[in-house]
Amino acid sequence: MRIALVGAGAFGEKHLDALKAIDGAEVAVVVSASHEEAVKLASKFGIGDVSDSYEEVLKRDDIDAVILTTPTPLHGVQAIQAMEAGKHVQVEIPVADSWDQAQAVLAKQQETGLVCMVGHTRRFNPSHQWIKQKIDAGQFTIQAMDIETFFFRRRNINAKGEPRSWTDHLLWHHSAHSIDLFQYMTGARVVKANILQGPRHPELGIAMDQSIQLKTDRGQILSLALSFNNDGPLGTFFRYIGDTGTYIARYDDLVNGKEEPIDVSQVAVSMNGIELQDREFVAAIREGREPVSSVGGVIECYRVIGELAASLEEQDGWS
Repeated sequence: MRIALVGAGAFGEKHLDALKAIDGAEVAVVVSASHEEAVKLASKFGIGDVSDSYEEVLKRDDIDAVILTTPTPLHGVQAIQAMEAGKHVQVEIPVADSWDQAQAVLAKQQETGLVCMVGHTRRFNPSHQWIKQKIDAGQFTIQAMDIETFFFRRRNINAKGEPRSWTDHLLWHHSAHSIDLFQYMTGARVVKANILQGPRHPELGIAMDQSIQLKTDRGQILSLALSFNNDGPLGTFFRYIGDTGTYIARYDDLVNGKEEPIDVSQVAVSMNGIELQDREFVAAIREGREPVSSVGGVIECYRVIGELAASLEEQDGWS
């Protein structure tokens, strides 16, 4: 399977590193608007072909699939372009930065029948998979989830600390991980959603702090705190409160409510969530099936985010 990796930033590198471990998955070309950045990343992984034209790469018959790690505002349009060109596509989270665009991506997938997968990595991390297996076995039912997403990001930089040309967003990007995971783990539909946010950054133009509350049709609640202002440990930390116990996931580590470690090393073939995500993408294409975190499978997340965004507009005119 020949794949075009589109986007030469921090997550493009994470996918190239993950794809090395997957038999039969070959990155045929690295694509970036910056030819220099494409060459830099491709050479690091021994890839000989680069391009600065996404449109021209989509015309190639030797490309089976596309992985998009481009700026968020491009995701929806580029995912649709890939499917219109007959390519399977995995688009990094979020699938789009508006509810209308997310629905347009789903409509194109349904029209073409191609694999369209969204990079909701939390579904694949072994720590969360371990909990999902307990839920599916009837051994654990979620009553509430408390999640903190904390970064110290007062400048416009990526995950590697490098400058970037677009602005990240707590609601459309970072909350999507947690809102989707909450619905995936509970198997329930969110029926009530509230949001508050702090002042916008004077230069970045985005809110730096948000608080989100969700409730499902089964009565489960989510409390989600997000901040770009937190000067401390970076990342997202998940507390699962259930009928038979409490579990806390921090990156790939899992402990119970008493902070006793739980071994998740045997849950999957790798501890790398991006690798497991890419394995699912490749397998779904080969097997002609819908992948975990397909656009159809995650669309409810974007419905909820769209409602939250509309709520913010009603509150103070911010999106």
